[in-house]
Amino acid sequence: MTAKTYSPYMSFTREEWADFRNNTPLTITEQEIEKLQGINENISLDEVEEIYLPLIRFLSFTLKAAKQLHKVTDEFFQQETQKVPYIIGVAGSVAVGKSTTSRILQSLLAGLPEAPKVDLVTTDGFLYPNKILKERGLLEKKGFPESYDIKGLIHFLTELKSGNVKAYAPVYSHLHYDIIPGEYIEVSRPDIVIIEGINVLQPPKQEGNTIPSLFVSDFFDISIYVDAEEKHIFNWYVERFKLLKKTAFTQPESYFNRYASLTDEEADEVAAEIWNKINKKNLDQNINPTKSRADIIIKKGMDHRVDNIELRKI
Repeated sequence: MTAKTYSPYMSFTREEWADFRNNTPLTITEQEIEKLQGINENISLDEVEEIYLPLIRFLSFTLKAAKQLHKVTDEFFQQETQKVPYIIGVAGSVAVGKSTTSRILQSLLAGLPEAPKVDLVTTDGFLYPNKILKERGLLEKKGFPESYDIKGLIHFLTELKSGNVKAYAPVYSHLHYDIIPGEYIEVSRPDIVIIEGINVLQPPKQEGNTIPSLFVSDFFDISIYVDAEEKHIFNWYVERFKLLKKTAFTQPESYFNRYASLTDEEADEVAAEIWNKINKKNLDQNINPTKSRADIIIKKGMDHRVDNIELRKI
């Protein structure tokens, strides 16, 4: 007799998951999808209908449940408190497509009948400036947990969950590969906030003899991990690097302008070296181990097409 395997997740094939769409309307066009997807992704209308619309339907149920919980809590304490935003965390490797997932979710959630205000904040803005990373010898570990201002990120999330009218997040420039001094994203009275970043499910590191009492994920109402086999992510990373070499890297002010003149063969070698030296280590040591902390796992196949969805059992 084969031992039964137990899992904290319910697993659904693409076809099974697509059935949960019910009558959830499609509120974005194919042209809008093209604007939302990454440089080397090709998200089809079918992908949105079969994967994202059932996900939006599920999230809309959890949103209603959160509102109801807020209401009954107020009734219990005989008070009327200010609503706080519903926060969705989106995690996953570099180049796995979590930014595209986040942008599509933002657009579809904003199209719900209640027309909620949905803001998207990436944790790139909470990376330490390059100057500080250089001083600490962390420039080549950019993206690792220690390269982030976690206290600053937790302060930002605390502002949101405290119901403050406005909260501010620093701005990161991928062109300059650094924080833009003095610039901030203003998040004002949102109904939903999507927090996207590679390490948002990472537990805090012990500092000396103390362990921080708060995790970034403590502020999430629900969390999503975008997953794929490492060989696929590696191929997507190299493909994206070569596309950027011909586009963004050609700009004189680009931090990576030195790579613009590489041949495709040279670009393959450089991208593979960067992947193995930095991104693979971060994925293996820090990102992938947090997958089991997510509420929803979206598993992609070779062509960015989602093959499987896992949903944590309640």
